[in-house]
Amino acid sequence: MERRNIPIERFRIPACGLWEKGMVLSSGDFSSGKCNSMTVAWGSIGRMWNTPFVQVVVRPVRFTYEFMERYADFTLCAFPPEYRDALQILGTRSGRDIDKIRLSGLTPRPATLASAPVFAQAELVIECRRIYSDDFRPACFLDEGIHGHYPQKDYHRFYFGRILCIQGTSQYH
Repeated sequence: MERRNIPIERFRIPACGLWEKGMVLSSGDFSSGKCNSMTVAWGSIGRMWNTPFVQVVVRPVRFTYEFMERYADFTLCAFPPEYRDALQILGTRSGRDIDKIRLSGLTPRPATLASAPVFAQAELVIECRRIYSDDFRPACFLDEGIHGHYPQKDYHRFYFGRILCIQGTSQYH
């Protein structure tokens, strides 16, 4: 997939549409082979503390959580619709048990600035460095409906990442 650098001020996405398709969150160190990826459908992109950011959430039970805690960088990749099956594998199988990246058929590549991998087939790549994290606290949920997302009480940790680099196809310029 041919991508080019996108300055943050020229980056164009539908506010919710990108997350609805699902994206792949990767963390770890590509060069050492110590990394993991998972499909995510919740998050945000914006500006906080005068910094362009991405915010993602990961439950502590997920294998990717260990990598998010250990490594400073993470990446997000969006894919064309024909990779839906690959995203399904990355979102439902654990990297603790199998090499799910190989099983998905996606091709990991080194990122431009982050240590975490990106994927050759991605139409959009966002490279980030963690700048803040915290745990959701159920006592702070103002909408009672939120509790329904946590029947196991396995509340997400949320991560803010400074955007280091964006690359994408023409639809994101």
